[in-house]
Amino acid sequence: MDSKAFHDQLVKKMDEYAHLVYRITKQFPHEELYGIVSQIRRASLSVVLNYLEGFARGLGQDKVKLNFFKISYGSLKESKYLLFFSYKENLLPEIDYNSMLGLADEIGAMLWTKISSLSNRLNK
Repeated sequence: MDSKAFHDQLVKKMDEYAHLVYRITKQFPHEELYGIVSQIRRASLSVVLNYLEGFARGLGQDKVKLNFFKISYGSLKESKYLLFFSYKENLLPEIDYNSMLGLADEIGAMLWTKISSLSNRLNK
């Protein structure tokens, strides 16, 4: 897969993830609106937003780009824990948790590929 196709597929998965988080959290109790709902929504959006901001950096800004990619990866890990927490607190059905976790793992693997590639390029 070429670099543009990989990027497009990653962004598509990140976008799907953010939308799924929004859809699923609409079913959470109202008292969680300013707690876990707000936090997990911000984290899931941060995954795609930080990735895109890093990707938009031009040539010669690889260190900055890498930093944004790492922030994106950290936000993904944060949102995965919040999904796990929601599942354990019976806010999230197992089927939704498993599908979200699978998508998050795909995104994580793809994002880690980008991070590793960029890190290797910077360390040469």
